[in-house]
Amino acid sequence: MDEPNFIPPLQQIIDPFLDEKGICLFMLRTDLNHPEISGNKLYKLKYNLIAAREQKKDTILTFGGAFSNHIAATAAAGKEYGFKTIGIIRGEESSENNPTLSLAKTNGMHLHFVSRELYRDKATLLAYTEATFGKDVYIVPEGGSNTEGVKGCMEITSSISIPFDVICCACGTGATVSGIILSLKEQQKALGFQVLKAENYIRQEVKNWLERFAQQDKNNWQINEEFHFGGYAKTSPELSAFIKAFQKKHQIPLDHVYTAKMMYGIMKLIKSDQFPKNTTIIAVHTGGLQGNKGFDD
Repeated sequence: MDEPNFIPPLQQIIDPFLDEKGICLFMLRTDLNHPEISGNKLYKLKYNLIAAREQKKDTILTFGGAFSNHIAATAAAGKEYGFKTIGIIRGEESSENNPTLSLAKTNGMHLHFVSRELYRDKATLLAYTEATFGKDVYIVPEGGSNTEGVKGCMEITSSISIPFDVICCACGTGATVSGIILSLKEQQKALGFQVLKAENYIRQEVKNWLERFAQQDKNNWQINEEFHFGGYAKTSPELSAFIKAFQKKHQIPLDHVYTAKMMYGIMKLIKSDQFPKNTTIIAVHTGGLQGNKGFDD
């Protein structure tokens, strides 16, 4: 199997206020990596796909909610790289025909719905999954957040061809920002924007990942918890207006759940002089645009 390979373009954000603040801001457009396996998902899936092939597994089983970017991307990756796919879906089967799960089914994924109570009990869920589908499947955790996923995310910075000071990304599990942190040069810093309402959750997840990679002494990172807009998949008229204005001005679509919250936060921090002059910032567009269909509906 050929390894997934991609070089996302780097797009400068042009705005007079950035010039006034002395900030150079670029967006790493990983959303353009692939029509369906876009953003950080292909990085997270890359080494999982390779491991599944090495272990001679023909089926990938994973987990997610009814509007999960990871579910949609795993289904598309299975179709493209020759794997059967199973999605364990949290919640009601009535959501089966929403845009995300319809796309997953179109790409050949078998959807299996479980109650929210069972989904929350991870040990029982794994036992149930094994009893239902057997052991001869390759399991990828929710969001693709395992060692292979973090390893893949370490490659995100490799395609950035300019010197930079700070790299930003939205955080739902902490795996993407952990991979980025592990890849940085000594003078570079990572800033993660937590998109869920859970104090210190991403900070602790990052600490756990750095410890697993024996890099627990790294201090070149911070997690911002100010811009979650009420919690995971929560939005507001203010955020929706920001998304529309940003796309109109820069011709870059943002998703409600992740990248819009990060960009809103970055702009607010720049306006309040939280970055020194002459700072070059990279904002990682982590994809997830398919999820906008759910908000539109």
